[in-house]
Amino acid sequence: MIANKSIMKKILLIALAAISMSVNSFAQKTVMVGGAAMYPTKNIIQNAVNSKDHTTLVAAVKAAGLVDALQGNGPFTVFAPTNEAFDMLPAGTVDNLLKPENKAQLQAILKYHVVSGKWAACCNGISR
Repeated sequence: MIANKSIMKKILLIALAAISMSVNSFAQKTVMVGGAAMYPTKNIIQNAVNSKDHTTLVAAVKAAGLVDALQGNGPFTVFAPTNEAFDMLPAGTVDNLLKPENKAQLQAILKYHVVSGKWAACCNGISR
């Protein structure tokens, strides 16, 4: 198994340190993430593909076959690890997870980064 407990812990820590993108914006305003505008009228995938800081995440979502799920009805929030967060994983981890034979494992890992509802980091903590 590629993702042992140590790797899973790192991925979960990365998720906690990463930004979150919500399907429906709280304030319904455009915000900047990774140097790209995130529009409240677009879904997570439509916004994430424009962020230079989330290219690895977009590739992983595509490899896992989760694009349709993330474009579906929400609301849900994705704790979106940046490229920098993925780079902190042991060498070869991402490449191995992107292989077709590891699709189920990649799906499971990515699903840890999705929660139901609209969540945003604010007010000295996480609020719903």
